Amino acid sequence: MSFIGQTALVSGAASGMGLLFSQNFAALGGNVVMCDVNEEALMEAARDITEKGEGKAVGVLCDVRSYDQVCAARDRAVAEFGSVDVLVNFAGGTAVRVLKVPKELEFPDIPIDVFDWGIDVNLKGPFYFAYACLQQMRKQGRGLIVNIGSITGAEGSKKGMDYAVSKAGLMYGLTKSVAQYGAQYGIRCVCVSPGPVLTRAAMAKMQTLLGRAAEPQEIVDLILFIASEKGQFINGENIMIDGGRNAMGRMK
Repeated sequence: MSFIGQTALVSGAASGMGLLFSQNFAALGGNVVMCDVNEEALMEAARDITEKGEGKAVGVLCDVRSYDQVCAARDRAVAEFGSVDVLVNFAGGTAVRVLKVPKELEFPDIPIDVFDWGIDVNLKGPFYFAYACLQQMRKQGRGLIVNIGSITGAEGSKKGMDYAVSKAGLMYGLTKSVAQYGAQYGIRCVCVSPGPVLTRAAMAKMQTLLGRAAEPQEIVDLILFIASEKGQFINGENIMIDGGRNAMGRMK
């Protein structure tokens, strides 16, 4: 598996699976344009990747809620490396957790701006990136867009409804629509939807048929396969990588 001469644009790249994917892609010879709102961690991570002497990495401060900043990140990728071959929309998070909503509040009692934040980050952000990068990929005549869904998009959530709605939108509406449009220009779109992943300790409490949560590397390996020469026939699909959680008779 090699990505020499290819460029990946990665949101949410300063930590978690976004960072891990960036490290892996560069280790396989690719160049990475890393986007995040955490500038200090982002720039340090990009330096570390470049210093290893395999692929190169560039950090770009980017709030995915701003279309202008998304376009600037795309333009930086083209200016630095000449193309955007792979886009991976990692940036996201459950608004009620990220914004520290009190546990006792029920859905109708949570301020609406919390849900605005969740929908903007988890759905509009990937939409913005897809829209912006399709313009470049159409010129190239090639490209891959990978959305990151979630088991929550299939299960729903009685409190964090913005997250469930946003992820369902990525898993089906956005992914299939982009695949339909992009096929005529050699552009694929795939959604990878994890179940519990050990990016946070709490994920170990979620049940799966395999009796464990995923290691982050397992999710990244699937994305790398889809992006590689071996994964070129995968398109327009939502791939659940959840240890069988979606097949369980009862969710807990």
